Amino acid sequence: MAQLSNDCFAFGGEMMAVDKALALLAERVGPVAGIERVGLAEALGRVLAEDVVAPFDVPPHDNSAVDGYAVFFDDLAPDGTTVLPVTGRVAAGHALGRAGRRGEAVRIFTGAPMPAGFDTVLMQEDCKADSDSEGDRVAIPAGIKRGANRRLAGEDMRKDATVLASGRRLRPEDIGLLASLGRRDVAVRQRLRVAVFSTGDEVREPGVPLDAGCIYDANRFALIAALNQLGCAVTDLGILPDRRDAIRDALGDAAERHDALITSGGMSTGEEDHVKAAVEAQGALHFWRLAIKPGRPVALGTIKGAVFVGLPGNPVAVMVTFLRIARPILLRLMGAADDAPALFPLRAGFTYKKKAGRREYVRATLARAADGVLTAVKHPRDGAGILSSMVEADGLVELPEDVTRVEPGMAVDFLPFSEVR
Repeated sequence: MAQLSNDCFAFGGEMMAVDKALALLAERVGPVAGIERVGLAEALGRVLAEDVVAPFDVPPHDNSAVDGYAVFFDDLAPDGTTVLPVTGRVAAGHALGRAGRRGEAVRIFTGAPMPAGFDTVLMQEDCKADSDSEGDRVAIPAGIKRGANRRLAGEDMRKDATVLASGRRLRPEDIGLLASLGRRDVAVRQRLRVAVFSTGDEVREPGVPLDAGCIYDANRFALIAALNQLGCAVTDLGILPDRRDAIRDALGDAAERHDALITSGGMSTGEEDHVKAAVEAQGALHFWRLAIKPGRPVALGTIKGAVFVGLPGNPVAVMVTFLRIARPILLRLMGAADDAPALFPLRAGFTYKKKAGRREYVRATLARAADGVLTAVKHPRDGAGILSSMVEADGLVELPEDVTRVEPGMAVDFLPFSEVR
């Protein structure tokens, strides 16, 4: 397992803008996951660890885009109908076996290789075929363009072109592209090993009776789901009691077997908050005072070379800081080249006030206004502990530091949850 230095997250104590935090993460965090080869069926969502170069043209030969008739364009009359004898038949996967000859047409089907010389295909719906004692003929109307319905060799991918770059998270279409190049397997980064735990004597596993003053552990399960969706190999460390020695030992043991450790809550300075001391006893811990809402200081550090991420305790703050801070860290550790989700400009359908100098994330749903324009509508409840608002929202409106007020009709940036899956 590769290791990061203890000071990779060190920074001064002033409030930090989100963009600056993300830039520092990109600068200081690099891949720790090793490389392995996997079959295409196991490659979805994995991070590519090699540049993929096309070994041949795709498609490897000119072929027909439709069912119809292949001809020489110069045999066609510019005005009026052209009648040509039909002298052959070409189906997908079966070559004609000879070059085309002037003055003839060949029946051809979608995907079939174009015989050498032919440069145009007429759709069968546009032609009229008949036959008599002299053989089959086809009547071709005027107006077709040279090269119509002909797919050229290499129009998809050219030989020796880099078609997938290292660091890309593989999607279904990427898997299909690899298969079209004849690849059976591919080099990818190993799954990032991430341990998740909760602390607190008040936290209970779902399914057991709740004692007075206790709550069910929602954050841990949400984080585990997000990590699984990201393609990590996740270890659930369960709930640790509010005892410094138990937390210290659990963190130290997990750090020896994982690339990253993630927790939520327990990072304050109260008598029952022991995570900070447990981390510092075995590594280094830095609090990043992010100018972000919802969210509190995010704790970043290292334990025995493994990355430690301490997220806030409120469930909405956990999800927002995971998506905007922890997720980019994990993607960098995984070797992903691009960890920035796309933001989409939309029209605001709400009024909102905020403080200057702080980036805020407003939960929103999408709706079409009376004029048909897609509009972001603020969720009516915005407390940091209202997890149902995340369930009911389509994404987050991201309001930069210099914005202090949103009015209906104003352009805002929208982060769909689908962009961070």
